[in-house]
Amino acid sequence: KALSSAPGTAQQLQVEILDAKTREKLCFLDKVEPHATIAEIKNLFTKSHPQWYPTRQSLRLDPKGKSLKDEDVLQKLPVGTTATLYFRDLGAQISWVTVFLTEYTGPLFIYLLFYFRVPFIYGHKYDFTSSRHTVVHLACICHSFHYIKRLLETLFVHRFSHGTMPLRNIFKNCTYYWGFAAWMAYYINHPLYTPPTYGAQQVKLALAIFVICQLGNFSIHMALRDLRPAGSKTRKIPYPTKNPFTWLFLLVSCPNYTYELGSWISFALMTQCLPVALFSLVGFTQMTIWAKGKHRSYLKEFRDYPPLRMPIIPFLL
Repeated sequence: KALSSAPGTAQQLQVEILDAKTREKLCFLDKVEPHATIAEIKNLFTKSHPQWYPTRQSLRLDPKGKSLKDEDVLQKLPVGTTATLYFRDLGAQISWVTVFLTEYTGPLFIYLLFYFRVPFIYGHKYDFTSSRHTVVHLACICHSFHYIKRLLETLFVHRFSHGTMPLRNIFKNCTYYWGFAAWMAYYINHPLYTPPTYGAQQVKLALAIFVICQLGNFSIHMALRDLRPAGSKTRKIPYPTKNPFTWLFLLVSCPNYTYELGSWISFALMTQCLPVALFSLVGFTQMTIWAKGKHRSYLKEFRDYPPLRMPIIPFLL
């Protein structure tokens, strides 16, 4: 249980790993190199406890403290010749890619079930009938485009700083996305659905905003992707590029959320459907929490972070 060392190197360390709750000694590692990373410690720990694979482990210096990062180096931590680390089980893990593919594929197909009015939804006489309202077909195109875009971005654009998340989260996330998709699709594709109050003008304006926001969201995702080299966890301050859609970085830390919010508000305007408005509200609440957290971490990490930026809404929030 040791990382090999060359003669004449710095003094080797001992590492004891205790259960954060019970303080029971789970593992003792002898002759560990000072330059060993937490990721390497996790791999050694897994050899004696195979049920706790590395991504399931949280190691910390204090039982109630923050988890150490995988790239943290032992000799740079405030430990003596015997380092005491506390272990917490994060539970079964699942990859972010799997989570995103699952939570985004559901709404895509669920919405289409209502759009095509498959049997047992609206009554036998409406099976496989089609709406006479143009907005219903436009809404289906927009909704499908949005989730196909998300799926393709998950596969080819996004780079994840954390490879996994707790398995239990997938049930919560799918309930949210799949449930709202069914709720809004039921009303938008209902045989008794009525078009928006201001007709074609309202639909065209909403469609234009939707397209702009989708392009903006994609542009931000590409800019963030180019900011982080493949396979690295490097963090840099995102700045606007020559692409005008990225200029929103001048005013907010998370313009991808700003554009995402704009997309759903425009979809609510296009369909004039209450469940879509509620989905937008819940999404806005969650994205604001994420944006504020990311904004705080930027301010903490970068002293020269642009002071004009707000988390998600320019000048306000």
